[in-house]
Amino acid sequence: MLKFRPVFGAVVTRSRTFLRGGVGCNMSEGSEERLMDHNQDLNQDRDQDRDLKRSERGGEEEEQIQATKRRRTTAEDQKQEQEQEQRQEQKQERDQDQDGDNRKCPKKKVALLMAYSGKGYYGMQRNPGSAVFRTIEDDLVSALIKSGCIPENHGEDMKKMSFQRCARTDKGVSAAGQVVSLKVRLIQDLVEKINEHLPPQIRVLGMKRVTQGFNSKNHCDARTYSYLLPTVAFCPKDGHPEDHTTSSSFRLEPQALQRANRLLALYQGTHNFHNFTSQKAPDDPSARRYITHVHCGEPFVRDGAEFAVVTVRGQSFMLHQIRKMVGLVVAVMKGYADEEVLERSWGPKKVDVPKAPGLGLVLERVHFDRYNRRFGGDGLHPPLEWEQEQQAAQAFKDAHIYPSIVETELREQSMVSWMATLPVHDFQATQSQARSSSSRREDGAAAAGNREEDNNDDGAAAASSNGDAADGQQHSD
Repeated sequence: MLKFRPVFGAVVTRSRTFLRGGVGCNMSEGSEERLMDHNQDLNQDRDQDRDLKRSERGGEEEEQIQATKRRRTTAEDQKQEQEQEQRQEQKQERDQDQDGDNRKCPKKKVALLMAYSGKGYYGMQRNPGSAVFRTIEDDLVSALIKSGCIPENHGEDMKKMSFQRCARTDKGVSAAGQVVSLKVRLIQDLVEKINEHLPPQIRVLGMKRVTQGFNSKNHCDARTYSYLLPTVAFCPKDGHPEDHTTSSSFRLEPQALQRANRLLALYQGTHNFHNFTSQKAPDDPSARRYITHVHCGEPFVRDGAEFAVVTVRGQSFMLHQIRKMVGLVVAVMKGYADEEVLERSWGPKKVDVPKAPGLGLVLERVHFDRYNRRFGGDGLHPPLEWEQEQQAAQAFKDAHIYPSIVETELREQSMVSWMATLPVHDFQATQSQARSSSSRREDGAAAAGNREEDNNDDGAAAASSNGDAADGQQHSD
């Protein structure tokens, strides 16, 4: 028993020593404190390492969370963009496709042949935003939309459809051969469907495919106009007691018709027509115009009165040019001016040329000879001749254009009223000297039939001395 206690005490002491230092030796009290501080420092380092690792793991997790949010936001934005694009595409599709039958119709460039009576219209060219002055194009564009040929949202800006008219006919002027070019949906029975939405006095007579670069105004190299007038206009001022009215008894003699055609033929060729428009200087190159054909046809009787048609073809015409060409010949035929005034009017001096009423002026046909030579035989685009449509054009004139002109002339006597102003013209004086005494009376008499020929091209063709066209600036009031 006594021997066991020292041994047991030694074991306990060694165990205590081992637990304190982790080594098999005894430590003093100071050493034990230092060891405890060291262990505490180690514990703090481990805690800091653990906190740092947690912080790093927390940062990585935060970045992962933010990245997930960013991906989610990007995905949502992309989804919203896709949905917005889909909505826009659907809207465009609704705007462009009026019904299921038109959705698969391609848009192609075409030329439309038109005929219309200008009575009640303020000319051909539309004035967007103006509902007061109705034009031919207003009704045409409305019919194109209703028939499904063009999108509704393009109606206010027809440039999107490359729309162009060949001639800007003015108030009251009719046409039997106007041509417009534009892109349309090639729907089935296109012409018939357009006409379903047009008034009877406007008709599309035909349609032909053209090249993508075709422009009805720029590619037109000649125009033909007609002027319907009562034959009493060619009666000498002292030759008939009833020449103050559109008499149903007057008939034009063959000799008088021959003389009228001889005078009209003097216009053929290239001349300086500065006296046949307004504000055009004699030395302005664009005043030189090339006339290829002028002729008065055989008289015919309508509603008891005799009428005749003067046909004029030229490369282009200035404002009032055709009306003044007719007016000067009428003045010579009636004996108010000598024949030599025609050649004098082409000279450098100003001549007082009377302007006949606008009633009776009709755009008969537009010509595309150069285009036809280049593209008419390529096998893809038909020539713009419109021969098959001429019968329909003539039928339209007989039904809508000529009756309107004849009725208005017989009722308003516009030509006869205008002829009453011819004596006030001094054909020997210059235009500036005679204008003050004649302009107001002439304008007042012609007001009933104040219609204009095509004040047509912004860049009209001025003819050179050999008859070839050169670019010139078209005058427009």
